[in-house]
Formats: sequence, C-alpha cells, structure tokens
Amino acid sequence: MTKTVNHWIGGRTVEGTSGQYGPVTDPATGAVTTRVALASAAEVDAAVAAAKTAYAAWGTSSLAQRTAVLFRYRALLDAHRDDIAALITAEHGKVHSDALGEVARGLEIVELACGITTQLKGELSTQVSNRVDVSSIRQSLGVVAGITPFNFPAMVPMWMFPLAIACGNTFVLKPSEKDPSAANLLAELATEAGLPEGVLNVVHGDKVAVDALLAHPDVAAVSFVGSTPIARYIHATASANGKRVQALGGAKNHMLVLPDADLDAAADAAVSAAYGSAGERCMAISAVVAVGAIGDELVAKIRERAEKITIGPGNDPASEMGPLITAAHRDKVASYVTGAAAQGAEVVLDGTGHTVEGFEDGHWIGLSLLDKVSTDSDAYKDEIFGPVLCVLRVDTYEEGVALMNASPFGNGTAIFTRDGGAARRFQLEIQAGMVGVNVPIPVPVGYHSFGGWKDSLFGDHHIYGNDGVHFYTRGKVTTTRWPDPADAPAGVDLGFPRNH
Repeated sequence: MTKTVNHWIGGRTVEGTSGQYGPVTDPATGAVTTRVALASAAEVDAAVAAAKTAYAAWGTSSLAQRTAVLFRYRALLDAHRDDIAALITAEHGKVHSDALGEVARGLEIVELACGITTQLKGELSTQVSNRVDVSSIRQSLGVVAGITPFNFPAMVPMWMFPLAIACGNTFVLKPSEKDPSAANLLAELATEAGLPEGVLNVVHGDKVAVDALLAHPDVAAVSFVGSTPIARYIHATASANGKRVQALGGAKNHMLVLPDADLDAAADAAVSAAYGSAGERCMAISAVVAVGAIGDELVAKIRERAEKITIGPGNDPASEMGPLITAAHRDKVASYVTGAAAQGAEVVLDGTGHTVEGFEDGHWIGLSLLDKVSTDSDAYKDEIFGPVLCVLRVDTYEEGVALMNASPFGNGTAIFTRDGGAARRFQLEIQAGMVGVNVPIPVPVGYHSFGGWKDSLFGDHHIYGNDGVHFYTRGKVTTTRWPDPADAPAGVDLGFPRNH
C-alpha cells in the first residue's frame, strides 16, 4: 500500500484536505512508493496561523530556553542520522554516504544556532553626548517561510529554520514535493526535543502553496533555494508583497586549471565535483576551463577516473553514484548530451544509454564528458543539473577569467594552481560569491555565509552565518538621556549629594 506524507502543523501530523496528491518515486526502481498531500491556500493559511499563534510566546522566550531546545534537537538529529539519510536515499536516490554528508552539513547550522546567544548580542555606546547613550539590538521578524529544493531535502531546510527559530521567529517550511519525507522527520524530532507547538510547521505542495506563502500578509520573510527563473519569481513576488527575501538561484560553476596545476589532483577534483550526487547540486563543477597545452592530458585523466565510477541504487554500499530524481529530469539531462555534437562539442563519454541490471526502470544515466565545448552551446549556457561535465579550452589565464566572468551565473568557482600570486589575483578578479583555491566545491562552513552573485542570488543576504542571523532579525537603535539623579526635584531624596 502506498504511504501518504501529510502536513506537520502545530506540532502534529495533519492530513491533507485539498484532495490533491503528488507521486513520490523511488528513483532506483521508478516505482511510486509514496503520495504527498498538496496543500490548498486554506491549508497554508492554517500553518501560518499556527506559527503566528506560537510566535506570541516564542518571540519573547529567553535565549536560554531556545538554546536548550536546540541542544536537545542537535543530539536527536545526531542519533537519527542514518534514518534521515535513508529517507533521502529512498526518495532522492543519492548514495547513502552522500546523504549522510548532507545531514552533517545541515547539523553545522544547528550547531551555529545553538550558539545564537553570542550572535544576538547588541552594541552600546555611552556618553555620545552629555548624558546620552546609544544602544542597538536585533529582534525577530515574526512568521517566516522557507521554500526548499529536491536536491538537498534535509540540508537546505536546516540552513534555514534552525537559525530562524533561534532568533525567535516561527517557521513554515514548504519542501520539495518530490522528496518530502525527510522534512517531516526533521519537524517530528524538533517537537520531540521540546520545540513548542507551531514554532516549526511543514506544508507540502506545489505552486499553489508557494503562491499562498508569497502573498500571505502574516509571513514577514521568505527564504528560497532553487533554479534561477523561480528565484527571480520568488524575489519579485514576495518583495512586491512587502516581504524580506533571500532567493538563491542556479549556477554554472567553473573550475580554472592553470598549466602549473597538479593535474592528478585537478582530475580527481573535477570528477568528484561534477559527478558527486549525480551532479544534482548547485555547487557542482559543470565547466572545466583548461588553460594552455594541458587540455588533452587533463581530459584523459578525467575520463580515466570517470569510467571507474560505480553507478547503482543509493542503498547499495558499492554504489558511488545513484539515479536522477525523476524520469523527466533524466531525459532532459540526456538531451544536452545527445545534442552536444551537433553544436560542436566532442563527446568523450556518453552516459545516456546507461542502465543497471535488475533496476532497468530506474532513472539512470551514466557520466558524460564533453570536450571543446563552445560558449554558445546549450550544454554550456544552461544549468543541466546532472552528471555532465563540459571542458572548454583557452590559451591564457586572462582569457579564462574573461570567459568565466561573462557567465550570467556567479555562484561558486575554483582555481587549480601551485602559484599563490595567480590564486590571489583570481580570487579578487573572479565575479562569484564563493571561491575555491585547489578546492573544487567551496561551500563555506556554517559560521561563514553561503551565496552567489549575479543570477545566482536575488536579495541582499546570503544564507546562514552572519548573513542568516541578520536576515532573520531586524535592528533597532535606542538613544537614551537620563537626568543626573543629583538634579532630582526638591523633596525627593535618592541619597545623592546636591550640586546646589
């Protein structure tokens, strides 16, 4: 019997009432294993109402109360790592080790939230004028919402709600309907940790639910991670409705390989960064820019390593890469490979015909490697979000940087070189929000912030770290003048000597 994933509102499971359900498949078999309730606008309103009611107490709760819950929550998440990872593998398809890594990176932000007491300290300036002091504090916003993608169904929500609730807000999460179960487990564990009813709510749905959140008058802010077209829509719509917005979009991350680089290390990095998690991540390296005469050798080394990757079900310990999330997405990714040769690329590896014995109906695709790719080709211009790596050739460092900076995306980037001067120049000249030097996927640790430039970010704030705290709070400055107690009116004795 097909399982049903329902909403989590007010600290309990709430069955969907819209009558609309979406299918959730096991990507390794192609079989529909679960159905997910798709919320109506009324159901979104119920979740926001629960969060608004909870905010009356949570927004004024002590920092000690909030952090005590978060410390217990962190312990529960740690104890249930394998359970969360198993749900991710079952619905997303990524191998278990990738899923465990996702949970670990999400836990970093929970740990950051546990230390929120130092992040929320205010500032004080005394005697800015005679008997005048100025202080600044940060206060919570109210009800905030998060809309998260399918590729990291646990990590990206944990990039949002732990910090938001630590800052005193209440939260409504709308996760991807393609792999919804992990979000519910995260919410259940939060309730088990003692998070009050309504502080964290989960509503599943499609565009109807998203639009209801974007328009809801009681939602103060919206966080989003997903594709650039949707990020642009989220930002424009929520901003027009008076909300604070951080909307992280897509990417086409480049890796510049200079002639002096360790090519074995560069090839290892390119394979792991391009094909890990089946390429379904916004920080994947999808374009390698080879400088000078190293191109042929680098491509050969990448091919040699890519051909050894074991593809199979995510719950098989021997698998190094799993299937794609849906059959439709698999077909879209394959179309870029099949059309590459006609647009001038050399197809070094074609993974479009790959299948796995015993799992023929799964959403399989092999690793593809495209060499001598043109910047005019679709495979280069679009975010493919699959295991397809493009290699471009340039003659000089300057040409490579110009090519990369011409991209409309500016999420992450990397340079491989032994030259510190070149690396320093690169990190200053490249137009991207996150830079790796001999590090292919430069995702910042939790106490720094994650976010790109250009069409990879809409809004002023990056996610988590200091930017995350600032996004989920707003500043208030108080200027104070108190009369000197020695000047108290006659007849009032405060024990101070009289000046006159």
